[in-house]
Amino acid sequence: MFGIVRPCAHRLGERFKTEWTAHLCGLCLALRGDHGQFARIVTNYDGLLVSVLTEAQSGPLPGARRTAGPCPLRGMRTAPVANGEGARLAAAVSLVLASAKVRDHVADRDGLLARAPIAAAARRVARGWDRAGARTGASLGFDTAVLVDAVDRQGGIETLAGPGTPVLVVTEPTETATAAAFAHTAVLAGRPGNGPALAEAGRYFGRLAHLLDAVEDRRADAEAGAWNPLTATGTSLAEARRLCDDALRGIRLALREVEFADAGLAHRLLVHELRTSVDRAFGTSSCGHTAAHSAGQGYGQPPRGHGTGAPHAAYGQAGPYGGGQVGPYAPYAPGGPGMPPPMGPGGPGGGGGFGGPPPQKPRRGLLHGCAVAIGLFCTCQLCCTEHEGPWSRQKRDAWCDNCDGCDCCDCCNCDGCCCDGCGCDC
Repeated sequence: MFGIVRPCAHRLGERFKTEWTAHLCGLCLALRGDHGQFARIVTNYDGLLVSVLTEAQSGPLPGARRTAGPCPLRGMRTAPVANGEGARLAAAVSLVLASAKVRDHVADRDGLLARAPIAAAARRVARGWDRAGARTGASLGFDTAVLVDAVDRQGGIETLAGPGTPVLVVTEPTETATAAAFAHTAVLAGRPGNGPALAEAGRYFGRLAHLLDAVEDRRADAEAGAWNPLTATGTSLAEARRLCDDALRGIRLALREVEFADAGLAHRLLVHELRTSVDRAFGTSSCGHTAAHSAGQGYGQPPRGHGTGAPHAAYGQAGPYGGGQVGPYAPYAPGGPGMPPPMGPGGPGGGGGFGGPPPQKPRRGLLHGCAVAIGLFCTCQLCCTEHEGPWSRQKRDAWCDNCDGCDCCDCCNCDGCCCDGCGCDC
């Protein structure tokens, strides 16, 4: 998977997480259905925005969801997935842009692509993706030539760019390509009046995608001697951040001009999650839940604080009102000084009380745990779904949920927003 909008499952909430997964799986299955199994490797997080925008404008239509069969990436579970023209347009755009990325790596002679036979094979795959994307786009009334033209112009622009060249000159082809893709979602949704505003949002999104990719790759490009737009044009990180913040405002204002049937997920991704992506690229945010969720907490262990917003949640620290300790050793904790011992399993009162934890499942033996671990790994449940620890049998979050760069204690930076249904006016 690749893309700049990589939302945290904990912060999305159950509703938006389910919708986001439906569009991601819908994109993957649209690629398989139209272009074969191998095409699924171009599934990316940014491409599904096209599907999200289409559905956000048209609203839930008959046949917009279908139940997909078990998939290893969903822990061998069925799931409702997006089905329709939005997913197919997302597939066409993803193929063409992935083709451009492959050709870019070939031109830069990156890694194994420096070898002539492998580079020739990669170019052949890229040409096939171009043709496949063009066929799907044509069936939806979208001419992918605008994407191909933008990609072809990119190389020439980069060759001519140098110190003093505005970095926005370099990002222009990406802006043009994403503007065209975003605008066509209005046509598919039957709301052509939304086209200009969505084109503006797409233009800013393309700018962000190009700039954030340059920021994240700046150090690696310098070490490898590869071309980087920020280094080549002499653009500072401060100026890049200013341009990114300006693009965020532009997207937010453009989306206000769009008539949506249900803007929930689109707003969450293109306003809140995109802001998080910018913070992550510039190293100005951190994840508030990773330690507590990824490591797991057994009974009898002091729970860790959930992010920087609740330091008093840690055992042995002052409570929220400055009144001494909290935790098992606090004066008024069950079993503390002057208080009765806890009831429930493990306590003197037996096993029927409300004060104790539920009984734990017995640990698995070494060989049994190894067999379970292999099964979890082979079905991708370790990385994609909540699962039991192979040996401890305690609940564990999916590895992919250990996101970086999110702050789960503050889902957004505006008033009136809640974690399961954004009602903010921003």
